[in-house]
Amino acid sequence: MEFIKAVTFGYLSKRGEWETEEAKESLRLLKERMAITHVVLAVVVEQEHIHATEINWQDSCVLSDEEVEAMVHYAHGLGLKVIMKPMVNITTGHWRAHINFFDHDVPCEPKWSEWFSSYTAFIRHYGKMAEKTESEMFVIGCELVNADRREKEWRTLIKEVREVYNGPITYNCDKYQEGNITWWDAVDVISSSGYYPVDKIDEELARIEKVVQKEGKPFFFCEAGCASRVGAKWLPNNWELQGEPSLEEQKVWYEAFLYGVSKFSFVEGMALWDWKARLYPIEKATEDMDYALYGKPSETLVENFYKNN
Repeated sequence: MEFIKAVTFGYLSKRGEWETEEAKESLRLLKERMAITHVVLAVVVEQEHIHATEINWQDSCVLSDEEVEAMVHYAHGLGLKVIMKPMVNITTGHWRAHINFFDHDVPCEPKWSEWFSSYTAFIRHYGKMAEKTESEMFVIGCELVNADRREKEWRTLIKEVREVYNGPITYNCDKYQEGNITWWDAVDVISSSGYYPVDKIDEELARIEKVVQKEGKPFFFCEAGCASRVGAKWLPNNWELQGEPSLEEQKVWYEAFLYGVSKFSFVEGMALWDWKARLYPIEKATEDMDYALYGKPSETLVENFYKNN
């Protein structure tokens, strides 16, 4: 597999936001400033709560098919390879990992079968789009920790996706879950979210390496990153962490992460988190406490890493 030098683009964008010149300019700047070869296009939809069985992927606020396809073509025009990543969020604000149902169907209760029926329709739709636009990779799910145990349903879903998409498929498992997936053999590439504490990065990489060697599949981090706020390097997965802005905190984490990755040859790339379709003014970068890389010291660190790898 070609080494993936990527950043996730456009997370939480709403309908119409990818049609703007501002969004296109943002993607152009991402390629120019960070030396990426791939971009992850994040298309986000919602379900109402963690026990809802209907995924509202056709809502009027969701990015239109036309603008997603146009952004793929624009990325290709910039010379980028595209990883299409449809994602489910929860309207109540809960994390998608907590989507869960009884292991065995119970009358009058929501069921895994109902959820996977809706989820499969959602993923097949974007799988068709990935095929139509010749996207170079397709992500069938992200951090759905409680759903991970439903091996039969995932294998069925993957078969359905392969009916409509001919490129490589990956599943983005959550941090610490790399060794818990029992159906890695059904996908082409293993990927995970690498939000590990700054002092545990090498330890976690060594653990993941054993899983990758056992499965015999390529691996990359479909997500990885750290917020620019005090304390974030110790809890990079906590997007709700309270703290003052700190670009140095993010930089320290990235220095450790990139150095760690450089020592482990099994890591065949990363898609760092993240880059907005609507950028803040660059002079405001010092005030930003989010994961965004634009205009921060970490941006330069990653650019240099990508240029030299």
